[in-house]
Amino acid sequence: MSLFDLRLQEVHNRLSKKELSVTDLVGDAFAKISERDGQVGAYLTLNEEGARAEAARLDNKLAGGEEKGLLFGLPVGIKDNMVTEGLRTTCASQFLANYDPIYDATVVAKLKLAEAVTVGKLNMDEFAMGGSNENSSFHPVRNPWDLSRVPGGSSGGSAAAVAAGEAYFTLGSDTGGSIRQPASYCGVVGLKPTYGLVSRYGLVAFASSLDQIGPITKNVEDAAYVLQAIAGHDPKDSTSADVEIPDYLEALTGDVKGLRIAVPKEYLDGVDPQVKDAVMAALKVLEGLGAVWEEVSLPHTEYAVAAYYLLASSEASSNLSRFDGVRYGVRADHAGNLLDLYLESRSQGFGPEVKRRIMLGTYALSSGYYDAYYLKAQKVRTLIKRDFDQTFEKYDVIIGPTAPTTAFPLGSQVDDPLTMYLNDILTIPVSLAGVPAISVPCGFADGLPVGLQIIGKAFDESSVLRVAHAFEAHTDHHKQRPSL
Repeated sequence: MSLFDLRLQEVHNRLSKKELSVTDLVGDAFAKISERDGQVGAYLTLNEEGARAEAARLDNKLAGGEEKGLLFGLPVGIKDNMVTEGLRTTCASQFLANYDPIYDATVVAKLKLAEAVTVGKLNMDEFAMGGSNENSSFHPVRNPWDLSRVPGGSSGGSAAAVAAGEAYFTLGSDTGGSIRQPASYCGVVGLKPTYGLVSRYGLVAFASSLDQIGPITKNVEDAAYVLQAIAGHDPKDSTSADVEIPDYLEALTGDVKGLRIAVPKEYLDGVDPQVKDAVMAALKVLEGLGAVWEEVSLPHTEYAVAAYYLLASSEASSNLSRFDGVRYGVRADHAGNLLDLYLESRSQGFGPEVKRRIMLGTYALSSGYYDAYYLKAQKVRTLIKRDFDQTFEKYDVIIGPTAPTTAFPLGSQVDDPLTMYLNDILTIPVSLAGVPAISVPCGFADGLPVGLQIIGKAFDESSVLRVAHAFEAHTDHHKQRPSL
């Protein structure tokens, strides 16, 4: 068994017993990156010098017998839209190709407090806009299961790094499915927490009412382990929820007897037959453990994609207005006046997908169209949330596929944005409702991983993790690794 195959708790225990050193773990991570990332492309910036120096410091602390936190010494990769002091943060955009932040995002600060070791910044779709990681302005990420296919997006680098064994865990961000969909495509575990549970301070904003940071890990226990460290109220984030944080590891009891599961018929219509078969097989596993499930309807699901792209693009139009060539990032040379500076800087700095969404959002917010598009989309969002609220009055969790298909070939949808957007049809409603969801591996279709999405009530991550862990304990899909 390689070091990477160990659960985070097992690694922590071995460090405590001095059977491993932090230098061993960091060296193992960089060895895997050196061996594999030339094919995968998960990283944009490596922190090798800093990580090895930090490993040496932590080993000295380990030798002194000091108390160690949950994530002590564990190598982590950070999605490149979370600012890291002194470590380049580009959002995979030419606009920020030279940006070195002067502060840490709250989640990064929490990982530093827990004494995890950042090994690098992970590739993504530019400004988190995309579902395939082909919109990175540097290079695409490839799926470790099949290098001719996409890893999903926008957190494609975060998911691919875990699947390829290049990080012990990673952080991603999820706006409309950007943790869960790549986790599904790459055969790993991806958790989107309830909106407000994890601070967004220091996350470069795409759509502020939707963005949420979460962990991508090898298994459910590791996801609970990481969530424990990053969850909690942050006064620096006005959308951060001041709620009590339970012990998520205590929720992993394996007991789902009497659990009531809702399976939306809309989530099974039109999905790949092999994906549907894998989901139905997963429901049988949970049924065998004492859970009961029924088919239900979430009637406004069909409007989710249209509502999401109006709302997310409108918020993106507002948030990205700060990138103007004046304060930081790309500045166009030889601009004749201020308006030319804005135009030329944005033309040079932003890629096609970012420009497309800015244009759509600006149009939706413009005079004469606000009520017809943006306001109507907000009303639809309320109806979608109501669907979830009504379902949760009777059921404990909602279960369905994470994505309607497995990973598609690189280049096959890059010129067809509408088809690309529909890949998120099963994850977007969850984001609009602001509730938690996890994707766990539940099988394979033509040799590619299939993800099972488990959705819970707001701030009930414990139930989501409990169900996911119980399923995982009776299957071995999460133990499968790609052969690079």
